[in-house]
Amino acid sequence: MRSAQSRGVTESSGNAERSRSHLTSWLETSLRMSGVENGAESPTSLGGGDDEPADHGEGSAEVVLHMVTQLGPAGTTVLGSSSKNKPFSSFGMAYEFIDSIGNDVDVVSDSENIKKLLKIPYSKSHVSMAVHRVGRTLLLDDLDIQELFMRSSQTGDWTWLKEFYQRLVDQKWQRKKKSKEHWYQKAILSKFLYYSISGDGAAEPVSAASANSRKGNEECGCEEFGRSWPATFTSASSDPGDSGTPEEESVSVDNQYALGHVASVSKEQNLPTLFNEGENSQGLRNDFARNILWTFEDIHMLVGSNMPIFGGGRYPAVSLRLRDNNKPINVLTGIDYWLDNLMCNVPELVMCFHVNGIVQKYEMIKTEDIPNLESSNFSTRVVKDIAQNILSFLKSNCTKEGHTYWLFKASGSDIVKLYDLTTLCEETAEDKCQNPFTLPVAVLLYKVASNMILKKNQNRKHYGTIRTLLLNCVKLLDQERHPQIIASAHCMLAELFQLDEPLEDGNRDSFHSGGSEDSYSEEEEELPEDSDESGSCSNQPNPADGSKAVAVIKSVGELSVPEKYTHQIRPNYTFPVSHDKEERCRHVLSNVLKGLKAVDSSIKKESDLPAADPNTPIPLKYEDGGDSIGHSSVEKEISLLLDRGPGQENYKHPTRSGMIPGSWQHRIKLQLFLKASKAYYVLADAATNLMKYGRALRYVKLTLQCHDAYCAVSGSLHPEVLLFHSQCLSLCGDIQLMLAQNASNRAAYLEEYSYQTKEDQEILHSLHRECSCQAFNMATDLSMDPEYQLFVSSKCYEAAYELLTSGELRKLHPEQLGQVLKRLGNIRNEMGVFYMNQAAAMQSEKEENKAVSAAEQEMWKKSFSCFEKGLKDFESIGDAANTALLLCNTGRLMRICAQAHCPVSEDLNRGEFSPEEALYYNKAVDYYLRAMKSLGNRESHKAVWDSVNWELSTTYFTLATLLQDFAPLSRKAQEQIEKEVTDAMMKSLKYCDLQTESARQPLYQYRAATIHHRLASMYHSCFRNQVGDEHLRKQHRTLADLHYSKAVQLFLSLRDAPCELLRTQLERVAFAEFQMAGQNSTSTKLKTLLGALEIMIETRHAFQLIHKELHEEEQAANAADDGEVSETPDGSNSSGFNTEEVLKLIGVFEPSFSFLLLHLMKLMSTSKRKPLSAKEEETIKLYKQVYSQLLRANKLAPLIERVALYLELLEQLTPKLGDGNNGAPL
Repeated sequence: MRSAQSRGVTESSGNAERSRSHLTSWLETSLRMSGVENGAESPTSLGGGDDEPADHGEGSAEVVLHMVTQLGPAGTTVLGSSSKNKPFSSFGMAYEFIDSIGNDVDVVSDSENIKKLLKIPYSKSHVSMAVHRVGRTLLLDDLDIQELFMRSSQTGDWTWLKEFYQRLVDQKWQRKKKSKEHWYQKAILSKFLYYSISGDGAAEPVSAASANSRKGNEECGCEEFGRSWPATFTSASSDPGDSGTPEEESVSVDNQYALGHVASVSKEQNLPTLFNEGENSQGLRNDFARNILWTFEDIHMLVGSNMPIFGGGRYPAVSLRLRDNNKPINVLTGIDYWLDNLMCNVPELVMCFHVNGIVQKYEMIKTEDIPNLESSNFSTRVVKDIAQNILSFLKSNCTKEGHTYWLFKASGSDIVKLYDLTTLCEETAEDKCQNPFTLPVAVLLYKVASNMILKKNQNRKHYGTIRTLLLNCVKLLDQERHPQIIASAHCMLAELFQLDEPLEDGNRDSFHSGGSEDSYSEEEEELPEDSDESGSCSNQPNPADGSKAVAVIKSVGELSVPEKYTHQIRPNYTFPVSHDKEERCRHVLSNVLKGLKAVDSSIKKESDLPAADPNTPIPLKYEDGGDSIGHSSVEKEISLLLDRGPGQENYKHPTRSGMIPGSWQHRIKLQLFLKASKAYYVLADAATNLMKYGRALRYVKLTLQCHDAYCAVSGSLHPEVLLFHSQCLSLCGDIQLMLAQNASNRAAYLEEYSYQTKEDQEILHSLHRECSCQAFNMATDLSMDPEYQLFVSSKCYEAAYELLTSGELRKLHPEQLGQVLKRLGNIRNEMGVFYMNQAAAMQSEKEENKAVSAAEQEMWKKSFSCFEKGLKDFESIGDAANTALLLCNTGRLMRICAQAHCPVSEDLNRGEFSPEEALYYNKAVDYYLRAMKSLGNRESHKAVWDSVNWELSTTYFTLATLLQDFAPLSRKAQEQIEKEVTDAMMKSLKYCDLQTESARQPLYQYRAATIHHRLASMYHSCFRNQVGDEHLRKQHRTLADLHYSKAVQLFLSLRDAPCELLRTQLERVAFAEFQMAGQNSTSTKLKTLLGALEIMIETRHAFQLIHKELHEEEQAANAADDGEVSETPDGSNSSGFNTEEVLKLIGVFEPSFSFLLLHLMKLMSTSKRKPLSAKEEETIKLYKQVYSQLLRANKLAPLIERVALYLELLEQLTPKLGDGNNGAPL
């Protein structure tokens, strides 16, 4: 017969698949072994010597069937190294099946330990177990006090525990030797199993010498201690022969039925060998034949078992036991057999009875019948109650993760005590690393946390648990001895804080259930000891008892009482989530710093580094110091960014600090540098949003310094790292741009930039161990020159663009490339505007009669070059709005160039409109038209469209005005100039949007009115000066009347242009007077004068607006306490009302009004028509009265009184015009 073994996990609950071996029939084999038919005695002897009752069934659960060809002397073959369990067996299972630890499983242990706990109320034997907590999982291991103290006597370790044990537990402790009968029973069991597996007698008989030798070794304890208890972890040496797992010839049957949801963790997820290749030699390897996920009531256990399972034919799975025929099965043995079959889901038990090694008979018993056997009757319900009570007792009192608890019951005692060995060790000032469980527990905590992080579907609500696991892991370890685990733990702690995503409102409760973010402290992150206790009095030790036990079970009989011990469900650990980005980043940087310190402490110091090879030349860099300051040096510095691309070759030479590429220090430091860089990036971005640009520049400098150090130790850069680097450069460009635009707060920015925390200084010190971190100094310096800041900003964007367009990033992130191109276009626009404003300032400061300077032209060229580059950037990404804005700015630059070419004569008077001005104005028009074309229509970008439309109308209007006011008569004919003026005015009028309601609508109305007024004035002038061509004169008169009418209509719609309205009306009156002068007929003249008088009366609306403005000014002056006059030196007041202009217009109004009244009276009096009617006489009388008042008006009276008088006179004339024929409109 052959026994199968398994390395997977088999679930043993309900209808789970059985672990079985395809064997020959057990009955046929048994007959062949014993040579007995129908119960006859067999001459085959399994051993010799006196028989000893096997009440506890010790050997049955310790059978290990890894390699059947290695069967040998008893005690060193399939039975394992000794009768005792390995002290770290639960850790071996936990390491291999890490997915089950922390949440899914309540207990992880050897099946022997589970059976020993459940038999406590029935047995007087001593119980000694080490208990560790990881999340909700308890790890139970056998703690052999005898072996431990024997080791203590040899090495000096754990002396404090030995003294404590002798003082409070067993004052006369001494090593208990195993009896000869013990070794006899193990030898007979070994041979029984050997013949059960292979009946052909291939194994050699066990010699007495071998057995005696083994017994001697056990008695002295040397080999037993070396195999069971590990040496000191800091100096462990491994045996190469024990480092590997024995190969299996074929896949076992158990593996075929291993559960898919509980699988061992791949080696790639684990740390590198943490025990100097000593996991196997230290007893940390999972050596169980099968690992079972066993559900007992509501308790989920991961159990390791070595019980051999046989089967074949009609009996697919049975367990095989050897018993003395003279001794009945007692309760302890029955519970032992029953639990073994339950755990392994074996339905039947086969008992082989012998007398002095002679097989007597075989008997098959069903598993469910074992509790009802005559000699071993027990209640399964009581066993289940015992299991629930023990688990509740342990979970209620073993509350601190990372602590080693000791569950102890002395032999023959009914009291069970639980001690916290970690606390006792601290009280005795022992080195925590003297606890051999310290490192396995710490590594398990680390592996559980690492496994939870690696799960892609891991919910963030478990981050609190992960963080607690890692913090407890770090607390257990000494940085000098275990820097790798500590550095890795801090690296993972830093990764827990998500820096690239804002917290969602829906997740805040699950993240931060309980506790305040303000009270967070890593040192205080520890649950209270009584957080899980049920409050039962029996859980608490007696204060008067000096045992220092954490908890006591006063009587083992209590364990049989249903629900005697209960425990509360532990709340989930809270994760310190802050809605403040800076606080989150500070948590990250704190862990990064601790991780860097751990890594740096493990690297050789400079004095330990090997000396330089004298035969190897040292490469020197040559730098030309002639251009150390200025834009070229910035370009040189930032060009270094592009040298660290993905094409950099890998190297194996030590880094500056002595790290070897590929080592764990190298890998962890890369991660820490990158995480620190990201944290500083988030801080810089947050400071930018808060407009703290000095602080933002400091953070982005630290970001780039971290990246510089990353590049210094990294052989090649991943595309995602390059992408992040481009984002850092873009942010640096943003900050420099904002600093240039906010030059007024430079003192505050300098103070923010100079501040630095101690944490930042320490991180920077760690960075300097790898490189000088000077590559980005020029890009991150705080300059006082806006031009320099704009230049640095543009270079940062250009470097980011080069990174995104090189290598693998070219097609991976088009959206990021579009953002950088938009930033490039924007900074080039800003630089263009800066140089354009510089040119405008030079223009305003220079003397009027000087020509354009070379400095001005240089500014124009720089500005134009920036605008051109920006246009290409925006056009490449199809940004129509920004393209139009840049074209608009280019048009403005052309207008500034035109203004600079304005000719000035020696007497400082403005000369004729020059060709250069015309050239630049026409170029400006072309750029504005291109901007309109790029937009297409107003609906796409209304604000940009309106802005371009206004600028285009303004340019045409300015061009026409200059042509009209400073006509180039020396170069062009009058008619050509008039045509060009008319054309430009009409185009300007075309782009005056009078229909759309907007903030610019009044401006458009004013401009349109001004255009009509100017055109009317021009046609008025042409009419006056035109001689000969009557048709052309008539055309000019008609156009003048038309444009005057439109101008008056538009000015009437405005409330803030009374002077322009009055001027237009007075020009219309003058135009009528000029026409009257050329007329010969009295009636025609009279009609023309009456029409002019009607226009004059219409000026009443303009005078009403003027009077209102003057009245408001007078009230404001009277209300002012200080009596200050709100007039500007040019005569205009603060509201924009020009008093000087009003006085000039009144100087024209009075004589024109007098002229009209006087000539009307003359013409009406000397008319050759029939005698005047009474109505006409009354009109003449009215004219005389008004004329008389106008002549007697006081010219020195206040302006408001004069305006009031004019309103009164015009009011007198108004009704009379509507009554008679003479008052009818023309």
